[in-house]
Amino acid sequence: MRAVVFERYGEPAEVREVADPEPAEHGVVVRVEATGLCRSDWHGWQGHDPDITLPHVPGHELAGTVEAVGARVTRWRAGDRVTVPFVCACGSCPACAAGDQQVCERQTQPGFTHWGSFAQYVALDHADVNLVAVPDGMSFATAASLGCRFATAYRAVVQRGRVAAGEWVAVHGCGGVGLSAVMIAAAAGARVVAVDVSPGALDLARRFGAAECVDAAAVTDTAEAVRDLTGGGAHLSLDALGAPVTCAASVGGLRRRGRHVQVGLLPSPTGATPVPMARAIALELELLGSHGMAAHTYPPMLELVRAGVLRPDLLVTSTLALDAAPPALAALGGAAAGAGVTVIEPWS
Repeated sequence: MRAVVFERYGEPAEVREVADPEPAEHGVVVRVEATGLCRSDWHGWQGHDPDITLPHVPGHELAGTVEAVGARVTRWRAGDRVTVPFVCACGSCPACAAGDQQVCERQTQPGFTHWGSFAQYVALDHADVNLVAVPDGMSFATAASLGCRFATAYRAVVQRGRVAAGEWVAVHGCGGVGLSAVMIAAAAGARVVAVDVSPGALDLARRFGAAECVDAAAVTDTAEAVRDLTGGGAHLSLDALGAPVTCAASVGGLRRRGRHVQVGLLPSPTGATPVPMARAIALELELLGSHGMAAHTYPPMLELVRAGVLRPDLLVTSTLALDAAPPALAALGGAAAGAGVTVIEPWS
């Protein structure tokens, strides 16, 4: 098969021929019809993830058709249209038994713990626990955008953030995760403040329901701007980018007893991020992490998509062939990496 491969961290990846994967007894091989280009892939390419072994194929949000099935798989067969969370759970550890597959103790992640979906085929573990059926009529590009960014944003806003109608929600960083969060929060009846340095990203945020926008490049204090717009601070705030400055601004922009959800991966492996903890103590803030979404919790989100309340298809702003993936991956590290979701189609 053809795949995007890098041999050294931070050095150019290339498209080359590599061996086709084989399914584990509990797994499947999926023919990749679409796979998202995500900032998490850039973090992996930069060497920020200790699970990666070189040489490596990135890519973790995908959709396609089942190509081969392991002997112990009972729920899936060749030809099924599927997607998958970026966290593949084992299904048998205490966290999985509690229904918390997104923090599985023995999780695998395509594109991190093993070769990923910037390829024509990808192997996925524990298929009966992790695969999600793609509804009829949903494009593979839309389904691919669900697996990491949209599902991650849904869990962060709805399940972890406990969004309520009428609340102010601040979203820091309006890439794929951030724009998904804007759309989901607005659909829940919240008033959204979108924060970004890109006018194009803020234009998309308005399109997807943001009531207010803050150009972080044009203000001296982003947190203060959010507090001013919301009459004292956001009830719920998300760092959807993953940078020390956006994390601190998200916490700083909260009102009393507000809730911060960290969604974006932070680049420092030691977690050295200047969070205003004195403010967190004085205002009794909640500081929460959010790590993907378990496959069994997809149905309510998929029903909102089916009903047209949520439109993840509108978030897909560009489509690339596999040969264009290496430079696009490298470009994700820039301040102007582009808004929305970029999808790679490995067979185009």
